[in-house]
Amino acid sequence: MEIGFDNDKYLKMQSEHIRERIAKFGDKLYLEFGGKLFDDYHASRVLPGFQPDSKIRMLSNLKDQVEIVVAISAGAIASNKIRGDLGITYDKDVLRLIDIFQGLGFYVGSVAITQYTGEASADKFRAKLQSLGIRSYILKKIPDYPDDVETIVSDAGYGANDYIETSRPLVVVTAPGPGSGKMAVCLSQLYQENKRGIRAGYAKFETFPIWNLPLKHPVNLAYEAATADLNDVNMIDPFHLEAYGETTVNYNRDVEIYPVLKAIFTRIYGDCPYKSPTDMGVNMAGNCISDDEVCRRASEQEIIRRYYKELANIKRGTGSRDALKKLESLMKQAAVSPENRSVVQPALVREEVSGGPACALQLPDGRIVTGKTSDQLSASSAVLLNALKEMAGIPHAGHHVIAPEALAPINALKKDYLGDRDSRLHLSETLIALTMSAQTNPEAARALEQMPKIHGLDFHSTVLITADDEAVLRKLRVNATCEPKTEGGKLF
Repeated sequence: MEIGFDNDKYLKMQSEHIRERIAKFGDKLYLEFGGKLFDDYHASRVLPGFQPDSKIRMLSNLKDQVEIVVAISAGAIASNKIRGDLGITYDKDVLRLIDIFQGLGFYVGSVAITQYTGEASADKFRAKLQSLGIRSYILKKIPDYPDDVETIVSDAGYGANDYIETSRPLVVVTAPGPGSGKMAVCLSQLYQENKRGIRAGYAKFETFPIWNLPLKHPVNLAYEAATADLNDVNMIDPFHLEAYGETTVNYNRDVEIYPVLKAIFTRIYGDCPYKSPTDMGVNMAGNCISDDEVCRRASEQEIIRRYYKELANIKRGTGSRDALKKLESLMKQAAVSPENRSVVQPALVREEVSGGPACALQLPDGRIVTGKTSDQLSASSAVLLNALKEMAGIPHAGHHVIAPEALAPINALKKDYLGDRDSRLHLSETLIALTMSAQTNPEAARALEQMPKIHGLDFHSTVLITADDEAVLRKLRVNATCEPKTEGGKLF
């Protein structure tokens, strides 16, 4: 993989900058963490070289001072919103996050349920948290938010929310994904803390958009693509431009909320320490890009990948036509099209030649291998085995890393005893079979040794990827896309 980002420089520079911000405030600092704390795969895709756990590694140096609050919106609970990179709902991801944080030795103080309007599903989730011994708090949806500043910064606004009890000087507010109300939690707490005589500060750690890259830089456009369902829009920070005469990039929700933040600080302290939304941030990622062209290319591919993902979601009934239109617009702004995704055309050609579903996978050296559906293997399984053999230098003709006589009984088991309509081996089953073969077949063992090289590769299927295969590809961190159609036009 080409590297376009200096992660070591980032860890050092970012840690120093966060420490400087903490030092500026008194009793307590609420630090809003945007994006993913320890599995930020979007950042690692658009900034090749960025390590997904970089943020949590920085916080580990402050572990004894840190308390974590996880935010989730009541609307996300009610709609069973899915975290796209993991395929699980936001409420389940809250529990997953808590488990991981605690496993890493961090103190998780509570869960904040935001934008609450009496959702029964949110009440049910809160009861579940209580049964697990996890404290939870309610932040109500405020009418005319964020426009009616007078009401918001009053006992009828933030003052009507639950006060989140915290015990440590650095409170990190994180969430399963965007739109969860992290900033609202922080600002509400500033108001509540002041009523209790506690001097608290606020800062924001949001990787994207990157404030010191151009507005239409592919890295920033890729962020808009990742949040197309939220209709986030990157924009020039007008407050920063007015205060400093400097052009920086922010996004609409931060610009919209800035007057609220300024009003809160002004009411509490008589003045606001931040002259713009950009001032609120502590992000140093833009200073650590080592190869701009590499990051541009990676981000362009991310935009196309998001486009294909939305097409598939629409076919499955979970997508949005408005989000798709935005993604089409972003591709035009980035001057790219689906044809720029190198694995698409080879997969389509293989389908046309074979007469059935096919897949393509691009190897680390740029070569593209394909695989087709057979009676024994799914196209996803076939292309994975072909790729592993290619990387291991194993000839394709006459060299089976999984013996056909080993596949037949598994196919029969699925069809005759389990009643599966599709008896072909899918990815998880194929990998198990390969692992078993590796015990006695040296070529299978050589193929299996290539598995780490699969991470980060581009993959395309000519039909919708099954849920099982999608889960495996996600775990392998393969950048998978697919055509928005089913095999043979089937409805299920």
